[in-house]
Amino acid sequence: MDLIETSSVADGALPVAAFRAHLRLGTGFADEATGDALLIQYLRAAIAAIEARTGKALLTRGFRLILPRWRWPDVQALPVAPVSAVASVTLVEAGGGTESADPGSWRLVADTHRPTILATGAVLSGVPANGRVEIDFTAGFGADWDAVPDDLRQAVLLLAAQFYEGRTGAEPIPGPVAALLARWMPVRVTAGGHR
Repeated sequence: MDLIETSSVADGALPVAAFRAHLRLGTGFADEATGDALLIQYLRAAIAAIEARTGKALLTRGFRLILPRWRWPDVQALPVAPVSAVASVTLVEAGGGTESADPGSWRLVADTHRPTILATGAVLSGVPANGRVEIDFTAGFGADWDAVPDDLRQAVLLLAAQFYEGRTGAEPIPGPVAALLARWMPVRVTAGGHR
């Protein structure tokens, strides 16, 4: 399985001003543009750490999931949530030829924690021998920072501040940040089944 980001979050969508206020940094200094570049790096690092921990895309962007086969014949979980749309499901032959799966043969089951593609019939389209399936989808809470839930926004600012101050400590996610992430953590409710 490979997960590739097919689009990225623009620097302008990041909460640089909110982060600057959180750190209580002044504004209007000559080196503010240089400082903003550093703040953006810390914000991106904090967002990446939180997204990896929770399996949630905070800001909307495109992804491509590449699989050698379906996990189950009738359903495939998507590794990032929340998913707002699946643009395409493409079957790729070993030689590189492609065919789009019939959009009527599957549907997106949107879920905040575990979105899936579900067969509308008995099974999903067959993956070619020695081939793969590529699923292009859009995931994230929204295109701007205000669309991200409050607790996740606060977690990003706290973790980015830890990175900024160089005090990350021994634990990868500090206790207060982990507490804010708790309700967003993936939960396994079955013993490996998909229902």
